[in-house]
Amino acid sequence: MRVWPLPRLPEIRPGDDLAGMLAERARAGGVAPGDVLCVAHKVVSKAEGRVVALRSVEPGPSALDLARETGKSPALCQLILDESRRIVRRRGGTVIAETHHGFVCANAGIDLSNVGDGLAVLLPRDPDASARRILARVAAAVGGRVGVVVTDTHGRAFRRGLVNVAIGVAGFAALVDHRGGRDREGRTLVATDQALADELAAAAGTYMAKDAGVAAVACSGVPTAASPGGVGVLLRAAEHDLFRGTEDARP
Repeated sequence: MRVWPLPRLPEIRPGDDLAGMLAERARAGGVAPGDVLCVAHKVVSKAEGRVVALRSVEPGPSALDLARETGKSPALCQLILDESRRIVRRRGGTVIAETHHGFVCANAGIDLSNVGDGLAVLLPRDPDASARRILARVAAAVGGRVGVVVTDTHGRAFRRGLVNVAIGVAGFAALVDHRGGRDREGRTLVATDQALADELAAAAGTYMAKDAGVAAVACSGVPTAASPGGVGVLLRAAEHDLFRGTEDARP
């Protein structure tokens, strides 16, 4: 497996042709058919206009209550509520929310880093669609099928530290089902799903430090199954979740 960053992008602004920029850099950076391109969601969100000025947000009563409880700004709390299906957990200044996409993450994925003062970056509305748009341009540029993963950093309930994960997938199967296969001892596998898109996102994340300025990372040497893709297969259904509570339903 080989993992390498593509040439840096300029500062991305709403309406920029991000897919075209990535296609040019993929071709120049040696991306070939069969490779996977991992793209930080922040540049996708910026290109799609998912940047909000906090001063333009009018907090409602629930946001004001959440702000008093957490110490966060009322405007940020309103954005968290707007971007959430529900609040899953809150403690001190930590708010874990389930987004409308189904992601469970801090602050509904809203990010205040690497953006101008007083601005907040929201997750793309449809990260899979974003990945498909990038895929079309990159595949045309390199002359064959590639995979695309839109990534974000998420915390984990039972481990410290942030890890890059997939929030949008196109061009390959995000989940590899090994059930029915056999291990080296000949035992039948009954509960082995490999989150391949998350593994590739995590590998790419080693180049995507907040101060690195790297927004696109290529991966080669990993077999992928051609597929329309989609991140939904990586999301655990609530009825199969032994840990997520229901007592903190959205106000």
